[in-house]
Parts: sequence; C-alpha cells; structure tokens
Amino acid sequence: MGALIGAGLGLFALFGGALFVLLGGLAILGYAASGDPISSIIIDLNRLARNPTIMTIPLFTFAGYVMAESNAPKRLIALAQTSVGWLPGGVAMVVLVTCAFFTTFTGASGVTIVALGGLLYPILRQHYTERFSLGIITTSGSLGLLFPPSIPLILYAIIAQVPIDLMFCAGIIPGFLLILILGGYCSGWSIFKRVEHTPFDLRAFGRALRNALGEVLLPFIVLGCIISGIVTIDEAAALTAIYLLIVEMVIHRDISVRQLPKIVRESMLLVGAILIILGIALGLTNYLVTIELPSIALDWIQGQTQNKIVTLIGLNLFLLAVGCLMDIFSAIVIIVPLLIPIAEGFGIDKAHLGIIVLTNLEIGYLTPPVGMNLFISSLKFEKSVISLYRSVLLFIGLLLFALVIVTYVPELSLWLPRVLGKTSTPLLIE
Repeated sequence: MGALIGAGLGLFALFGGALFVLLGGLAILGYAASGDPISSIIIDLNRLARNPTIMTIPLFTFAGYVMAESNAPKRLIALAQTSVGWLPGGVAMVVLVTCAFFTTFTGASGVTIVALGGLLYPILRQHYTERFSLGIITTSGSLGLLFPPSIPLILYAIIAQVPIDLMFCAGIIPGFLLILILGGYCSGWSIFKRVEHTPFDLRAFGRALRNALGEVLLPFIVLGCIISGIVTIDEAAALTAIYLLIVEMVIHRDISVRQLPKIVRESMLLVGAILIILGIALGLTNYLVTIELPSIALDWIQGQTQNKIVTLIGLNLFLLAVGCLMDIFSAIVIIVPLLIPIAEGFGIDKAHLGIIVLTNLEIGYLTPPVGMNLFISSLKFEKSVISLYRSVLLFIGLLLFALVIVTYVPELSLWLPRVLGKTSTPLLIE
C-alpha cells in the first residue's frame, strides 16, 4: 500500500500537482510507516505560526507589491540613468542597479522582469543588440536576492535558525560582487563596441534624485534601524510597509485607496503559498531528521571524500540543479534543513552556507532548460525560449565565476557581520 501511495504521489508531482500536497503526502506516508502520530505535522505548523519573525514575510512582501504597483520603477530608472548612464556600459548598469533594487523588495525575479522589462528593453535596444538586451534583463531579474530585506534571506534565516539581521549583513558584499562583475563586463563590452553614452547632467540628476528620494532612502533607513537596534526585525518590516504607503499614496499619489485591496490580495497570495509550503515542509523535514537522513547523507559524503573543496563543488552542482527545477522559496524550505548538518560536519558557517545557497538559486533561475526567468522573459518579450538560452549563457558564466569567489572566500559573507557585532546565535522556533 505504501508503494502504491508513493507511486501516486510521484505521478501527482510529474503532472504538476501542488507542491504542498506532495510534501504533506510524503510526510503523512513517512509518519504512518514509522508508527509515529501524523499530528506531528500540525504541531510543527503551530510552532511556525508562533514564531514572531514570521510576520516579516507578509509585511515585506506587501511593501514590495506596493512599490511594484506605483510609478517607483520609472523614478528609479530615471535616477539610474542620470547617475550611471554616462559611464561606459552605463545603460546596462542602469538595468543591473534598478532590477537589483527592485527585486530586493519584491523578492521575486518574475515580478521584476514583468514590471521593469517593458520600460528597460526599449532603452537597451537603442545601444545594444537584441541578444545582449534580452540577456541582461533576464539575468538582472534575480540580482537583488542577496540584499536586505529580501524575502529569501528572511526565509533562509528562519529555516536555518540564524538571526535575520546576520543574514542581512552577510548578503551585502556578495550581492555587490555579483553586480560589480556583471557591470565590469558590460563596461568592457561597451568600450570594445564603442557604444555611445550620454554626458552627465547635474541638473537632471538632481531632479531624478529628488523624485526618487523616498524609495532610495528606504533600504538605508531599514538597515540602519535594524543594525543600530532601534527596532526589531518585525518592527522594521511594519515600518517599511507604512513608509512605502506614505511615500506612494500621500507624497507621490501613485496609488489610491481603491487599489489597496487588489495589492493586498495579490501580495498575500504569494505569502500564502510560501507559508503553506513552509509549514508542511517543516513536518516532512522533522520526519527526515527523525530517521537521521542528514546524518546518513553526511556519513556517505565523508566516506566518499574528506575534502571540503570537493564537497563544496558537489554542493554547488546540486544547488544549481535544484534552482533550475524549483522556485526559490520551495528550494529553501526543502533543501536547507538537509544541508545544514552536512555543512556543519565540514565546518561551513551557516551564514556563509546561506549566501552560497541563495547565489546558486539566483543562477538556477537562468539555467537551461527550465530556468524560471527564461520562460518569463520569453512570454514578456514574445521571443522563443531557445533564443533566451543563447542570450544568457555568457551571463551565466560570469555569475558562476562570482559563485566560485563567494564559495571559497567565506570572508565576503562573514566579515561585515563580524565587524557589526552580529553573531550566529540560533534563532529558536518555540
């Protein structure tokens, strides 16, 4: 009977069934087979609901959707154009910077491509080829996931039981490294191709900065308040939502009161999906821990190799495959609890592991044949997926180079948290 149920769940997944149903089914099957009470799944869900930091997910997600529905994307693009558009490759850097900032708050690369793609693509096509333009937009869609207050960073912190502010600090330098490497390539490409760039206009920059000042100040306010200890993480999330409502509804008047129910509904649909997967997956994860699967996996890996470098190579290859096949929220919830004991067995810091995981999943969004960004860009720009494959290959190579640096230079992730006095004391879920 267990084999039949397992086969049924496999077919259910194969034909696109809901992930939380599959995870819940596997958890129920596992607990039933071991003779343990199935109510353990609900107990784990209750623990999640009582975790005070869980409120940060809906609040930050709502704030991101408020920004997406306003004219903030246009203001940010105008600011980026006037501030870096005069540099060699400046137009491409506009895309990198704007998309990274936007994805940081939306937490979803698909939203970034849909919201900004139509604005950025015509600007790029004035200076670059179609392949380059498609490649840079598709790649930039997931760039901001390492910057605070990214939802994947928060989700990893909850799953790995590390302080959220520690993860916020750990992602800043690696996030800038990714942008620096891509920006350096864009500058070199523009110099080689002699792409024209617009001269710097101080008055235009001043106008653009004044118009976008509300959005630009937000990450500095949030991160500054968190690091200084003025507010807790959940208070910072509420502050972000209130701040953006004031900026977009009162100051800029981009959003009316009538639009709020629609924004709440759309943002909470994403939050609901995340929380359902998170709650059900915790039950499955605890079952896997009960049967000591992480320990078994660690013993097997150590039996194959004691070399930390080789282990990290295997970890990266595995995570790239996961990122290609799963959305980032599902991947974090399912994979991270299994990786933490393995990482600790090899002396890898949990904060550093988190940055490795998220960097891999960023790249996985672009990885053929089924990377999510490829299909979103294909639909948005009405181009074949095959043409998107060709457009992103070089950018994937650049990001893989950055991944190697992030993986084997842990100080990039750990130096800033140490300087700011952030520790890796576990964030316990009662």
